[in-house]
Amino acid sequence: MKLFAILALFVGSAAAFAPASQSAPKTVLQAESTEVGATAPLGFFDPLGYITDESKFERYRAVERKHGRIAMMSVIGTL
Repeated sequence: MKLFAILALFVGSAAAFAPASQSAPKTVLQAESTEVGATAPLGFFDPLGYITDESKFERYRAVERKHGRIAMMSVIGTL
């Protein structure tokens, strides 16, 4: 029984360092790039109907990016 436990430990530890097979990375951005604002599990997500055209979507995206940057700087300021 001890021999089996020792062998299981060696096999398990050897498998941890074995090279893994690598495939080409698939990103979410490449999956659904045809729709504006599409995400992989949800598709186009606009439950309140704010997005009426692509220019409005681009403006909302830019404003969201700006607010995110302001929030990050405010967290740094409080630290």
